[in-house]
Amino acid sequence: MRAFAPLSLAVLFAVSAGASAAERHYVPVEQRFSAEQMQATGLSSLSPAQLTLLNELLSQDQTKAVAEAERKIQAERNDPFSKVAADPIHSTIKGEFRGFSGGSVIVLDNGQRWRVIDGSLFIGKPVTSPKVTIKPGMMGAWYLEVDGQIPKAKVKRVDGG
Repeated sequence: MRAFAPLSLAVLFAVSAGASAAERHYVPVEQRFSAEQMQATGLSSLSPAQLTLLNELLSQDQTKAVAEAERKIQAERNDPFSKVAADPIHSTIKGEFRGFSGGSVIVLDNGQRWRVIDGSLFIGKPVTSPKVTIKPGMMGAWYLEVDGQIPKAKVKRVDGG
């Protein structure tokens, strides 16, 4: 069991280094560590066959990590609710608009539905189909601005529209 400890330690170091270098090719363990590091971790006691196997396993893990990271990035780009999609949305509110308050759901002409999380606005005379812009903020927040009105609302998308 003692011979396994240096191997698991090496795997931990190599996988973490490989995951952070997602776009780079795999660099063998013996090129990553100095002779002193190889000795200190016990890697110098591995046979050439064991070292080859270790490098193959780490290379496969790095390839899997890169593929998984790329899959997640692609999924976020394709997800309409993704925080990665940071382009403002320009549309109009469907029908008459009198204002909003916390909990209100605003339906846009493009089919999207947004729930007001924070903010309120009341306009006395209803406006038909006012233009709106929904802009991304920090940490995934979105803010709705009604054309010609000062207060904006913090909103959250509630459907896949």
